[in-house]
Amino acid sequence: MTTERLIRIFAGAFVLASLLLGVEASPVFVSKQFLWFTAFVGANLFQSGFTRFCPLELILRRLGAKSAAAA
Repeated sequence: MTTERLIRIFAGAFVLASLLLGVEASPVFVSKQFLWFTAFVGANLFQSGFTRFCPLELILRRLGAKSAAAA
């Protein structure tokens, strides 16, 4: 699996998890403070679109995942 695909999977999973924990209508609601994590993931995706810098991509490459250009 490529780093680009893994980043999308991680971002989607973290957004869904933080929404489950942060929205009062959710059956697993903990605190509205979890919505800050959703905002953090969104801001990171937004800035990486402009700067092409993503900390998760660096971690995944160190773990051996290949980028789409190398595949």
